[in-house]
Formats: sequence, C-alpha cells, structure tokens
Amino acid sequence: MNAKRPLIAVLTGAGISTDSGIPDYRGPKGLWQKDPSAQELVTIGPYLDDPEVRRRAWRMRLETDTVGAEPNAGHRALVDLERSGLPLRVLTQNIDGLHQSSGLSARKVLELHGNLRETQCLDCGAVGSMADALERVGAGEPDPACRECGGILKPRIVMFGENLDPEVLGQADAVARACDVFVAVGTSLQVFPVAALPYNAVKTGAKLIIVNGEPTPYDEAAAEVIREPISQALPKLVRRLVLERA
Repeated sequence: MNAKRPLIAVLTGAGISTDSGIPDYRGPKGLWQKDPSAQELVTIGPYLDDPEVRRRAWRMRLETDTVGAEPNAGHRALVDLERSGLPLRVLTQNIDGLHQSSGLSARKVLELHGNLRETQCLDCGAVGSMADALERVGAGEPDPACRECGGILKPRIVMFGENLDPEVLGQADAVARACDVFVAVGTSLQVFPVAALPYNAVKTGAKLIIVNGEPTPYDEAAAEVIREPISQALPKLVRRLVLERA
C-alpha cells in the first residue's frame, strides 16, 4: 500500500440515510422505538412462519418507498472522496442502494446485507425486481408469491437470523485489515459479525473515526468521535481527509 495515498474504508449504517427519509431501526426515532413489533418484519423466522408478518412487511416496504429515496449530502460527500483520487472502499450495512445512485462507483461498494432492488424466492431461488413486487402489492396482492414456483418472496437482503454471505464478509474484513483510516458512519456497531470490522481495523493499525448521533461500543477506541448530524459532519470530514492526504 502506498504510504502517501492510504486506503480509506468507510462503514455506513442506517444513520447516513435518515436524511433521505429512510428511518433507522435502533435510533431514538427509529422503527423499533415507534413499534417494537416491527423487528419481526425483518427477522427470517417470523417472516417464514407467519403470513400476517409478511403482509405487514410488504405494506411497510410499499409505504416507506425506499426505492424512491434520493441520496443526501452524506452520500455525495463519499462521491467527492472517491473523486479526490484517494483509494476508497465503502462497506455498507444499508440495503437502499443510495451509495450507487449518488454516483459512487459500484465496484467501490460492498453491500454487506444485500439490497432492496431485487427479490428472491426462498423456495426456488429465483431473483426478480422489487419494483415489480411492489407494483403487485399496490394492485392488491398482500403477499406476492414467486412467479416461477409460487414460493415465498423476500427482498434480496440478509434478514436478522440469516448469515451474511461469507465471501462478501471476507472481502470486507480484508479491507478493514488493510486500511489506514476506518470511518464508521451512522452505525450502532452492535451487530456482529460486521461490528468486528472496526476492531480488526484498529488491531492492524488503522485510525478509527466514528460519526454517529448515539454512543457506540467503540467510542473509547476511536481516535475521533463526531456527534454532529451526518449530512453536515461527513462533508467536513471528507474535506479534511483530502487535505491531510493531498
């Protein structure tokens, strides 16, 4: 790795997308604070076992309109970081696709939890379009089935209770261990195995910077903790990182 142009790894969680109108799960205004039962909607066991949970989950997706959300200043700041020429990888827990739609190169983004742009059948594995599934829900199908086999459809995401793709996780871990700076943005850093990434980065010598509205388990290990709103804090941090490494 070139010492003058070190790798910057950015781990993003739900907090970076709240200014785009997408609520987080655990924050003070998160989905689970308003409705604790909403956790069932993204947990694989209840989703498989209970048709009413699936119907509620599809209604939530239709009403949340994640597909129509637009990137905000936090997402665009990472585009600026990429365009500065500094080596960058974005490891995201988000499933909204806003990093890519903001203009960030898709090859620079690792989607740790999958994405909401597609659906997958839990029986035959067929992959389809989320937009098509939501159109069916809007037209009156409360729990749209797979068009290929009639099986249960879910978003092509990693739900709670499912394992992450080991190949994707392995790539993320390699980035964390190789980086010079690890920035955790809008993530509680409470869910493993992703929460191990900043630990592995620090263990191998990286500088850890946390940008989050609430305390995290890694605050004491961080070289810097920023509590400002992400859409304000991240553009300023990016400008500073670029100047420090110019």
